[in-house]
Amino acid sequence: MFKALSATTRLSRTTLSRALPSFSTSSARLAIEDPFSKKEAPIIDNETVLALPEEIKEKTVHDATISVSTKVDVSPITGVPEEHIKTRRVRIYQQPKNAMQSGTSNIHHWEMEFDTRQRWENPLMGWTSTGDPLSNMKVQFATPDEAIEHCEKNGLIWYLDVPKVQKELKPKNYGLNFSWNRRTRVSTK
Repeated sequence: MFKALSATTRLSRTTLSRALPSFSTSSARLAIEDPFSKKEAPIIDNETVLALPEEIKEKTVHDATISVSTKVDVSPITGVPEEHIKTRRVRIYQQPKNAMQSGTSNIHHWEMEFDTRQRWENPLMGWTSTGDPLSNMKVQFATPDEAIEHCEKNGLIWYLDVPKVQKELKPKNYGLNFSWNRRTRVSTK
């Protein structure tokens, strides 16, 4: 039993038992991939180790952004035909609240839509048809400034459709109808 254990320990100490690629003939490659050949750990600065996860994410996003010093017009390289860019306007608007529901869930963004082009009625089914690829496209933005910047970058003619300001609602109380300090209240005495 002792001889079997000593034989297995000798085999585990040899270089043949390590998990190395079987087809490799280069010793330089083996030295790089061999974890036992590394003598020290990689150096990491203290700011990276002590940073919060939000700070690390912000730093990686900041490092990944490309800043351009001048305003660039990308309309010649977008691939959109010139008739779709130069001859039509883009409406930037905020979607109104749905009249069927009381919630305000999907109205906190701005949308950009192209003006409509020629449409016709399909004689077979009676559906409305169009040859315009941009007629049904709507793009959403967080602010109108982002939409304006996108339009100017792509060389589009735009106009801003500002929503009407909603009137502030005053809460009404049934008891106010019977108060004596109202101007419209007439005394019956």
